[in-house]
Amino acid sequence: MKVSEIMTRGVEIASPDDTVQQAASRMAELDVGVLPVGENDRLVGMLTDRDIAIRAVAQGRGPDTKVREAMTPEVRYCFEDEELDDVVDNMGENKVRRLPVMSRDKRLVGIVSFSDVALYGDSQQADTAVTAVSEPGGPHSQSS
Repeated sequence: MKVSEIMTRGVEIASPDDTVQQAASRMAELDVGVLPVGENDRLVGMLTDRDIAIRAVAQGRGPDTKVREAMTPEVRYCFEDEELDDVVDNMGENKVRRLPVMSRDKRLVGIVSFSDVALYGDSQQADTAVTAVSEPGGPHSQSS
C-alpha cells in the first residue's frame, strides 16, 4: 500500500511569523495536533501541540511568541509514492507520530499520522509504528 492511499490531504500551513496563539487556534479549529510551517514555498519546520507546550508555555513564553521560536526546524518527511511499511519504519526510527507527505517535486501533498495507519493500514503496521515510537529516548526525546 502506498502512503498516498491513506494520507490526509488538504493540509493547512502555518507561517514562521504567525504567533503560537494563532497556530494553536488554527489547530483547535481543525482538530489537529500539528501544522507544517512553510516559508517561500518551502517547508521550514513542524509545529506540534507539544512544541507549543514544551518550547513556549513551559519556558514562560507568551501567546505572541513566533512559531519559528517553538517549531521543530528539522523536517522529516516521506514521499507519496513510498510503501506504507517503509514509512512506518521511518516514523519509528525517527520517533515521530506524523510525517508530511511530499510529491517527488517536493510539494506538500498531505500528512500521514498514526491514526491514518491505524484506520487504513493493517494491524501489524499500526503495532510496529506504536511500538517503535513509544520507546523512550531518541532524537526527539525531551529528556535529552
